[in-house]
Amino acid sequence: MTTAPESSTMTSSKTEFKRSFVQKLWYAWYRSMGWDAEYVEPGIDKYVIIVAPHTSNLDFLIGFIFSRAYPLPFPRFIAKKSAFVGPIGWLGRAVGGIPVDRTQRTNFVDQVAEQFNLHEQFVVAITPEGTRSKVTYWKSGFYHIARAAGVPIVMATIDYGKKQIRYGAVLYPSGDLDADMEKIRKFYEGATGRHPERQGAIEIQPPKSEK
Repeated sequence: MTTAPESSTMTSSKTEFKRSFVQKLWYAWYRSMGWDAEYVEPGIDKYVIIVAPHTSNLDFLIGFIFSRAYPLPFPRFIAKKSAFVGPIGWLGRAVGGIPVDRTQRTNFVDQVAEQFNLHEQFVVAITPEGTRSKVTYWKSGFYHIARAAGVPIVMATIDYGKKQIRYGAVLYPSGDLDADMEKIRKFYEGATGRHPERQGAIEIQPPKSEK
């Protein structure tokens, strides 16, 4: 479990590092597509990455190439168990997929949080919008997973307007979702997806009692 500092911090200065030979090859591919990055090393072994805006299947490819060109831990992603069948299932696991059984009585958040207890180093990437289509609200699962696992949230943008990925701002969930969402909103402000018309507001659906 990661111990949170007394106050949430959001870093912004770039991190200097030397690439391995393999990373240089990935970086050359990344740059050949015209993309740049602002990378900050989170300095932690376990965290939830939230990636936004998510409006295209191309987001996964660009994000994966970026993750190999920079010194990130191998990122995992979540998918329903039925998607990991046959050869496609093997490929899904090979590129970091985590099958989750939504038919089990075990809470989805608890299933994912438990994965952090099984590994010394573990990073899972989540798209809070949950779909490439326009949505009214972000899904709050990423926040509850981080809270249940006792790990921070690391933020990343895929900005097609600037052709830049910004990565590494760290937020330790305080338990005050509204206050933390305000910090998250500021980080993603101005980022443009591949299909801007599919972007919605960065909001979490309020409890039904508040409607």
